[in-house]
Amino acid sequence: MSSSEPAPSLYAAREPIFPKRVSGPFRNLKWVILAVTLGIYYLTPWIRWDRGPSLPDQAVLLDLANRRFYFFWIEIWPHEFYFVAGLLIMAGLGLFLFTSALGRVWCGYACPQTVWTDLFILVERWVEGDRNARLRLHRQKKMDFRKARLRVTKWVIWLLIGLATGGAWVFYFADAPTLAVDLVTGNAHPIAYTTMGVLTLTTFFFGGFAREQICIYACPWPRIQAAMMDEDTLVVGYREWRGEPRKHSEDVKAGAPQGDCIDCMACVNVCPVGIDIRDGQQLECITCALCIDACDDIMAKTGKPRGLIDYMALSDEGSERSGLPPKNIWKHILRPRTIMYTVLWSLVGFGLVFALFMRQDIEMTVAPIRNPTFVTMSDGSIRNTYDVRMLNKNGDPRQFRLSVRGDPTLRIQLEGTPYDSIQVPADTGFLQRVYVVSPGGSVPSTSDRTDIRFWVEDLTNGDRAYRDTTFNGTGG
Repeated sequence: MSSSEPAPSLYAAREPIFPKRVSGPFRNLKWVILAVTLGIYYLTPWIRWDRGPSLPDQAVLLDLANRRFYFFWIEIWPHEFYFVAGLLIMAGLGLFLFTSALGRVWCGYACPQTVWTDLFILVERWVEGDRNARLRLHRQKKMDFRKARLRVTKWVIWLLIGLATGGAWVFYFADAPTLAVDLVTGNAHPIAYTTMGVLTLTTFFFGGFAREQICIYACPWPRIQAAMMDEDTLVVGYREWRGEPRKHSEDVKAGAPQGDCIDCMACVNVCPVGIDIRDGQQLECITCALCIDACDDIMAKTGKPRGLIDYMALSDEGSERSGLPPKNIWKHILRPRTIMYTVLWSLVGFGLVFALFMRQDIEMTVAPIRNPTFVTMSDGSIRNTYDVRMLNKNGDPRQFRLSVRGDPTLRIQLEGTPYDSIQVPADTGFLQRVYVVSPGGSVPSTSDRTDIRFWVEDLTNGDRAYRDTTFNGTGG
């Protein structure tokens, strides 16, 4: 290469992909999942759930200001974050389970990037036409009025979808009807507008322009999924031993019998990531199975059996090449790896359900005051001080009675009241300073201590909770 010639570029510009419309069972399944997932996402913040006069009535709410997570009848407090951690573990195990059984089925059907990209492509097809019409518009160099009108119309609808996406997200963090009014009137917090703006632009860009680039380059899951899969995993594949040689191949021209593949390119034209499944398993494949619908349609038109492209396992290749039927699908799905994931997933789920139903509506913490450790009163009695925090998880105020056990001579005093009970407001924590007094009778010593137990009782329903601590300076 001469010095005057430019160096070759190491970067290939992206060629936009325009998937062709296809119909079939897998495409219909994707439409159903798209409608269900988007419906859940957009409508959930508007579902009401009556929890009482002092609690929010939004069914699903992440109340960051009061550090609560509400999910219908379930209320998660900050110290119960293990419920959220458990759900994340279940989500991870579920992803491992589905991947080991059916490959990247999550990516092809339920991943938010896939769902919103499908929605954006639907809008694009509605505005600009199917694949051939969109290709012609893309290759048209001149920006005339028609092309500008179609582009602007498409982008405006995309932006509205992005705005609805960002709006739905912020509604999960505040009362949806109230926040909606504040957003329209300009009274919402700047964080709400900023969040909506960021999500609107990212949804517009990811679903409208980046599309398969997110799946191929930005998402780490394609690099990880190989560890979850083995030769019994069902993935979308091409039965090369049945389809080859293709209609226009050199072998057919030389007189070899033609395979079932007529090289119509239908499987390539419908692929949302632009690959040719006939080239074998590829990192880019999201297992959406649209190529199966397209190929089955062509096979039906040419009078050949379906399944040239299908869900299949690598372990079946040898038997199918020799004309034997593949193993039953359940033998591929129910194998040690998937059974192990299912058992682990179930154990975590049962543990969370058990913890949820076993937890009490009343909790307490006890913190001894260490400076001073104890106080000797004028009558010779010894007093220890404690900060007792009581949590009332009920939707109405409750009267809580405090008592102490461990030494029958100990008596309890509540700061600010002559009684041994205190009213704790609904769905909140209440900090109470408590004094425990022991009668005198010996010289107090820091080395002498007595194990005691604080009890708190809900006088409405009898629920009880306790915490163990120590009483210092009791004498010898």
